[in-house]
Amino acid sequence: MKTAQAVVAALLVFLCGCASQYFRDAGAPPSEPTRYSLASLPQPEYWTGVVFNGAKVGFSHTRVARTGDLYEIHGEAVLRFRFLGYEKRVQVRSLDTVDANARLLRFAYHYVLDETEQDVSGEVRDGTLRYQVSTGGRAPERKEQTLSESLYPSGALGLLPVLEGLSVGKEFQWLVFNGETQGVDRARQRILAYEASDLFPGAAFKIQTDMLGLHSTTWIDVRGLPVFELGLNGVIISALEDEHTAKGYLTSAALNKDDALVGWSLVKAPLPLADPRETRYLRFALLDPGGRVPLSDSRQRCARSDRDLECEIDAARSAAEDGMTAVALMPSNTVQSRDPIIRKLAMTIAGQRTSASDKVEAVLGWLERNISKEAVDTFSALDVLDAKRAECQGHAYLYAALMRALDVPTRVVNGLVYSAEYQGFLYHSWAESLVDGGWRAVDPTFNQSRADATHIALVRGENLSDLTPLVDWVGNTRIRVLEAR
Repeated sequence: MKTAQAVVAALLVFLCGCASQYFRDAGAPPSEPTRYSLASLPQPEYWTGVVFNGAKVGFSHTRVARTGDLYEIHGEAVLRFRFLGYEKRVQVRSLDTVDANARLLRFAYHYVLDETEQDVSGEVRDGTLRYQVSTGGRAPERKEQTLSESLYPSGALGLLPVLEGLSVGKEFQWLVFNGETQGVDRARQRILAYEASDLFPGAAFKIQTDMLGLHSTTWIDVRGLPVFELGLNGVIISALEDEHTAKGYLTSAALNKDDALVGWSLVKAPLPLADPRETRYLRFALLDPGGRVPLSDSRQRCARSDRDLECEIDAARSAAEDGMTAVALMPSNTVQSRDPIIRKLAMTIAGQRTSASDKVEAVLGWLERNISKEAVDTFSALDVLDAKRAECQGHAYLYAALMRALDVPTRVVNGLVYSAEYQGFLYHSWAESLVDGGWRAVDPTFNQSRADATHIALVRGENLSDLTPLVDWVGNTRIRVLEAR
């Protein structure tokens, strides 16, 4: 339940299919493309308020400042909301130093996720991107990548169409450094229309941005300001506010006692089961899923039936080995299986155990005794080890790191699991370990060496770029349980 990546900015909750009624053609756009340089932006600083699911939860702030022949793009975002009864806190501060064309030269980003902090900083020089990532005050991990074209900061995506000229029909492509994914991604932008709306004053150019499989729509007015923005299939929305109003989220966030994310993401599906953790077999239908298809393998089998998908899950089965063994042994930014601390701990936990099954039981037992189950988000397995507590994704990260350190291929799975408390399915993370020639579903959060059959696997992966397909599922999923035992 990765809240930092599920909530970025919001003003209202819209349905995608209903968004068009709020926007209308504004007539002919200006005869000359609206274009500004970084030096001539009419309003180089702006604030937006953030409201999610009817509750104000934060703000964002952007400022462009000139320093000699270069420019600094300062960004800040603060979010505060409740999830599963816990107060969640997300803060981002970014500083990008760019040239007059907004090409990236240097950057420094600081992230706070609940009680964990992460810094990402680096530079572009002589066609090479060099940067370092430090989490929880540990020694930084250094990386570099050779570039074949100019690189831009993700924080400049709202400025780049303004620099190029706002004109309906224009299309752009940019190579972008993204601090959240800690990598280089391709962004595509198209200027679709010139529209008016009761949601913002005057008229603005409608611009669609596609990156990492995610789509956002921004309306930029003739001042070069993003007056309104929709993201995550219309669920995330932001709009301009003055500084005082934008920062006013603190009072309303403190007074808001509702679980904003639960209300948005919960898939209601009453089950005739007193204890879903004991469910060994589940048959269900995904109602009119469109192009969305869950994972299908020996454990979880899905087939189309008319407009719906019918699936069955047998908890006693393991998924067949699929050639992903080598990948499931590699370390990553979130699963640092080769870190000396992780390796030493893994060896201590395993002792003289040699079979993969015994190692699974040993690691699960250690996690159950030593890592608390709390709705606290972290960036990686090492963060969980430091904090000694985590939500489901943190448990999956640390479990995967320890198992890989013990030479047991393990991968992270993301999907839905049934909650008796909420009478429906919530988004959840668990793992799969290669045991006796098959991928066994293991849930360290529930201390299950074989995850129960209410675990519906949607995507595999542990990095942000792996998780983006989940966006199409959240808020758009309906399940009818056909059989459970």
